[in-house]
Amino acid sequence: MSTFVQSLRLWFSPERVRQDGDTPDYRFSLANERTFLAWLRTALALIGGGFAVDQFLPDLRWGVRVGLAIALLAAGVLCSLRAVNHWVRCERAMRRGDDLPASRFPALLGVVVAVVAVAMVVVVVFGWEG
Repeated sequence: MSTFVQSLRLWFSPERVRQDGDTPDYRFSLANERTFLAWLRTALALIGGGFAVDQFLPDLRWGVRVGLAIALLAAGVLCSLRAVNHWVRCERAMRRGDDLPASRFPALLGVVVAVVAVAMVVVVVFGWEG
């Protein structure tokens, strides 16, 4: 079975994560959970922003509106999936005494949000009509 499928199975069976290694200080596990929840709040905000762009900017050219909305919605979906993956990877690393996993995802998410924000600035400065 591939590593990806094994990792995906851990998303839905946290008891299997607990069987790996030693129990870390509960404060670290709780901090990991708070980080997970922060990722989910970010995902919800991105999804809400995607719907807002689609619903509240009807005068915006269709392709621009849909493109911005889909970019925000996709970022929200990826962020929510990444939240679970990051939680599992960090929990396993703490239990094993390994270094916490490095990730490029925060930089990628930041770039996507910045690109959408710049596009929105252009829309605001030059108007809604296409």
